[in-house]
Amino acid sequence: MHRPALSVVIPCYNEAECLEALHARVSAAAHAAVGADHEIVLVNDGSRDASWDVMQRLSAADPRLVAVNLSRNHGHQLALTAGLDLCAGEQILIIDADLQDPPELLSEMRAVMAAEGADVVYAVRRKREGETFFKKVTAAAFYRVLDRVTDTPIPLDTGDFRLMSRRALDALLSLPEQARFIRGMVAWVGFRQVPFLYDRHERHAGETKYPLSKMLRFAFDAVTGFSTAPLRWASHIGIALFFLSFLLLIYIAVGFFTGSAVQGWTSLMLITVFLGAVQMLVLGMIGEYLGRLYVEAKRRPLYLVADVAGPVQGRATLGYRAGQGAMGEPPAA
Repeated sequence: MHRPALSVVIPCYNEAECLEALHARVSAAAHAAVGADHEIVLVNDGSRDASWDVMQRLSAADPRLVAVNLSRNHGHQLALTAGLDLCAGEQILIIDADLQDPPELLSEMRAVMAAEGADVVYAVRRKREGETFFKKVTAAAFYRVLDRVTDTPIPLDTGDFRLMSRRALDALLSLPEQARFIRGMVAWVGFRQVPFLYDRHERHAGETKYPLSKMLRFAFDAVTGFSTAPLRWASHIGIALFFLSFLLLIYIAVGFFTGSAVQGWTSLMLITVFLGAVQMLVLGMIGEYLGRLYVEAKRRPLYLVADVAGPVQGRATLGYRAGQGAMGEPPAA
């Protein structure tokens, strides 16, 4: 199998307004970097707009463009996983479809990779244009809290925008977990990784696909996927409450024997509610980790491909593609 020099992997969800400009700019950047020896892999993550129609039209006009249509909305990280699993390039550029990350930086990133002998060049956001103050502050806080609690050092102020070597990608694809936090997983696989500073632009068109609710879920997946700190916090809370209860017991005993015990329903209920809330919090943390074990035990494919337009060169080793079988196996006779 011929491996193109470069694959550009782009997960897309309701990005019909961006796709024409995205294809033009990514294609120009890829041609400038490696000539015609490249492929562009667009992954349609169950879009509700005309994204898939636009992708099919672009693929028909460009033999280097592969469009992958997932069976439903799997979420950004699994859609990205599908694209990475099905691409075939020696180098792989990951970029979002909204054009906030300029594809024109590809040649500079390849130059850094060659000069540093690196397997991963990860883009570090120096500026974030077109984003609200709330988004900037919460994003900065998220990366710094994540850095403090995770067992694997994850670079600050980075997204999924990065350039990877084939061996780094193959190592990443050997990790089969369901709840995926790609930038953390890339950090975990190691190899030589170097930063690349850039200014993030305003979204080209449309609206963000990461509202606050998705960002919170994403943050929780990141923490629980790369740290057991929440479980340790639960243990620390339990120990602290044990000592607090011991001190409270001494206080009650002293009050009983001195005849100065204070009768009060409010204080009793406050303590009861507080302890009950802490117990529910601890059980919730434990339940979150147990839920992850339950999902992993099913060993379901990470993604399901419904349709493909263009010459797919990779095999679905982590997901299912019709006509190929699950997890890269040939179809049953």
